[in-house]
Amino acid sequence: MAKGKYTQWLTDDGLLRITGWARDGLTNEQIAHNMGITTPTLWDWCNKYPKISNALKEGKAPVDLEVENALLKSALGFKEKVRKPIKRRIEKQVAGKGKIVEEVIDYVEEEVYVPPQTVAQVFWLKNRRPDRWRDKPVEKPTEGASPIDQITEQIFKLQKEQAEAQDADTDANS
Repeated sequence: MAKGKYTQWLTDDGLLRITGWARDGLTNEQIAHNMGITTPTLWDWCNKYPKISNALKEGKAPVDLEVENALLKSALGFKEKVRKPIKRRIEKQVAGKGKIVEEVIDYVEEEVYVPPQTVAQVFWLKNRRPDRWRDKPVEKPTEGASPIDQITEQIFKLQKEQAEAQDADTDANS
């Protein structure tokens, strides 16, 4: 671990930079890279120095909330006002030239309904209500099996699911 390097990040300027990177959507790995440390070191510092942990949380919270609200809005559908261009023709009588036709573009506000997005609804329900909307029910480990056997069973299941997913991707790309 970088000894003493953490002190520069505990200053107001350092914490502000960490908060800004988090608010800008950088991952913890990218933030650690910007700080000149490894990701495990960042995690260690977050555990040891609450100011660093709080700076990350403060930066991520507003953006996460904004995205959550946008996801909910798109899952439910909404109305919004849009500016719509309308072309008008104006006829003018000009002495010596006769009639002149001029085209003018005006803008009017119109309220439109944006229907709900099914993908947003599914995503929301799978994450907020996994007990009811999970694709695959959680399987309980075999009764009486040793912890090693239970872990091995889970590994085999994950490998099978991964192979099925790869097969499905191959089929989709064919």
